[in-house]
Amino acid sequence: MNGTTQDVQITTSAGGAMGAYLALPEGDEPAPGVIVWMEIFGVNGHIQDVTRRFAAEGYVALAPDFFHRTGPGIQLGYDEAGFEEGFKHLSALKADEMIADARDAVAYLRSRDDVRGEKVGVTGFCIGGHMAYLTACETDVAATASFYGGAIAAPEGPGGAEPTLGRSSKIGGKIQCFFGAKDTLIPQEHVEAIKASLADAGVDHEIFVYEEADHGFHCDQRDTYHEASAVDAWAKTKVLFASVLR
Repeated sequence: MNGTTQDVQITTSAGGAMGAYLALPEGDEPAPGVIVWMEIFGVNGHIQDVTRRFAAEGYVALAPDFFHRTGPGIQLGYDEAGFEEGFKHLSALKADEMIADARDAVAYLRSRDDVRGEKVGVTGFCIGGHMAYLTACETDVAATASFYGGAIAAPEGPGGAEPTLGRSSKIGGKIQCFFGAKDTLIPQEHVEAIKASLADAGVDHEIFVYEEADHGFHCDQRDTYHEASAVDAWAKTKVLFASVLR
């Protein structure tokens, strides 16, 4: 597999195409698969970097573009223009389509000869953190690391669907969720609601709240990057995936 990266096209269950960034680990042996869900800024430099970092840890890592219906291939910066454009595509998301994309991404990884076994891990950031949680609910992924997933505990899911939090009992794998205490986009009452929902459903889970962290704390291209929190969350994610997927 020799550590290469490439842009790929995933044929969707609806007959369309979903672009994705693929990073392969070094070596010739098949490796476990991991999905990396993007922020509202598309599969940009940061998400590509995270995907390569997973490949360096020995995973076949895939970052799909779930804006492929409204803005395929966009790569936005962390500025006002990027936020404005990203929110346009965010507002067009629908839960049923997101779930279809999640299932198609899992199926794509399992179809590859260089992916070992059936166990797939998933992570994501911001709306991608929400997408990771939704993926855990609606697919059979074995391990999930959701970073500051917004609106998981909102009264409605994307596109007016049933609340994502109401799907928690469907999670079959282990899930970790990471939040920042200074994150005004995700109220602490939402974090507490997620904790309660996972506990009530008997889901194998861990919730981590970093007292000095804000929204986007894991992204070293954002003003809210918080190194200590990012390093700790990354270490915990690596332990989760290694313990479940290996």
